[in-house]
Amino acid sequence: MNLEALLAARLSAALTVVAGRPADPVIRASQHADFQSNAVLALAHALRRPPREVAAEVVAAADLSGLAAISVSGPGFLNLTVDDDFLASAAAGFPEPPPAGGERIVLDYSGPNVAKEMHVGNLRSTIIGDALARILEWQGHDVVRVNHLGDWGTQFGMLIEYLVDTGEGSGHSLGDLTRLYRQARARFDSDEDFQRRARRRVVALQGGDPLSRELWQRLVAQSEEAFMDAYRRLGVTLRPDDFVGESFYQDQLPSVLDELGAKGLLVESEGALCAFPPGFAGREGEPLPLLVRKSDGGFGYAATDLAAVRYRVRELKADRLLYVVGTPQSTHFAMVFAVARMAGWLTPEVPAEHVDFGSVLGTDGKMLRTRAGASVKLSGLLDEADARASSHAVGTAAIKYADLSSDRRSDYVFDWDRMLASTGNTGPYLQYAYARIRSMFQRAGDDAATGGPVVLGEPAERALALALLGFEPAVRASGDRREPHRLAAYLHDLAAAFSVFYENCPVLRSEGATRASRLALADRTARTLERGLTLLGIELPSSM
Repeated sequence: MNLEALLAARLSAALTVVAGRPADPVIRASQHADFQSNAVLALAHALRRPPREVAAEVVAAADLSGLAAISVSGPGFLNLTVDDDFLASAAAGFPEPPPAGGERIVLDYSGPNVAKEMHVGNLRSTIIGDALARILEWQGHDVVRVNHLGDWGTQFGMLIEYLVDTGEGSGHSLGDLTRLYRQARARFDSDEDFQRRARRRVVALQGGDPLSRELWQRLVAQSEEAFMDAYRRLGVTLRPDDFVGESFYQDQLPSVLDELGAKGLLVESEGALCAFPPGFAGREGEPLPLLVRKSDGGFGYAATDLAAVRYRVRELKADRLLYVVGTPQSTHFAMVFAVARMAGWLTPEVPAEHVDFGSVLGTDGKMLRTRAGASVKLSGLLDEADARASSHAVGTAAIKYADLSSDRRSDYVFDWDRMLASTGNTGPYLQYAYARIRSMFQRAGDDAATGGPVVLGEPAERALALALLGFEPAVRASGDRREPHRLAAYLHDLAAAFSVFYENCPVLRSEGATRASRLALADRTARTLERGLTLLGIELPSSM
């Protein structure tokens, strides 16, 4: 049940009567009542009347019978106190997902590079993207997961040529391939003959040369297997069918070029073909180009991204595109989306959004790296989590919750001691809260079941019941605003409300209807924590 929406609908009707037009009730949780509205202040200003006078008229017009009591406070605030019987009845229920029938959303996230080990830089896109996929699906949307792999380009000609040169064509781990790639890059930068052969190898690969294609396909297969191992360890819902690499769009690039050219969107610049969407300028104020085709005839990232937009709209029938990619790519995606709108592929009815995020920092406040200055490998990070935590589930929860509890747009500090703490706003704390409730039911015995009718007598019982009804608004805000931290914050507040309830309202030592009621509140809390953490992609161990 969305209590805030129900209150808003009732209060909005009263405000409309007084204002003579629809008015937003602006309902928020309050320390002075369960909820408060300051809508009257703006309305009184527009009507040029005293706020308390207008507030009194709104109270008289409001029909909140059986739902809440309403009163005026201060200069004209409307205080709303939910009816205890209504609250008890609503708290006894459990939120169910809305029916299907939402948007078809193509969600692009994770996107590691083939022949390179996943590292901490892949972490946020993977974790945030997967949480959003789960949340949006719960909201009734049809989510199409897309893992846009970096599996094409000059670097593969360089690596394949090096593998042919050295005879190391098979049997490599992804770590081996990362090492070989660094060696190939060093040789490419220092050996002009190798550089020429590597470029010819790119042409051969793009032209379908059997040996080049065979080695490339082997690189892709080995990499995808390693990626899936990381996703399984992280508890991420991406599957092999979701992998769609840059190579998938290569045959579509000429038609993308033709379509953009036919619409007059391409300009030749020093042999290259560029688009110049309005509103983008360089440091000196000059128009900023989006490079679609290079001067040597090759295609860059922009062409592939434009092809992906067109394909996702036309072939996947998307209603909305979401790209979970770091903030440094903001200008790139803004320009790609602008050109796609100019081409007619994106419209107000079928928009694209860049769901950007900040960086992972070390405790020194700098980008998280190894002591040697290298990127931290994801496999090593997960190994360390397993070693430091009491279980794999706890270690993974610590990593994921530390990310998801932060506003995605902000950088966050990766601090093992804080993340693994069993107190505070951490994943292990929420896991512990859930395990404690389930342990209580085990001690209560099978006869406890899920309790009985909810009766609210103590303030802590009422506060917990009210907190339980905040689940649906938190999920909705997290999905609609692409901000999983709102659900994380709600779950922490719910666990804190249960802790106060547990300390002040004995459950197993109470009797009769009181015991049954408190068991019902405890069960509802556990199930809400379980549902919420599952939407964030966090596993719940049965005991801790």
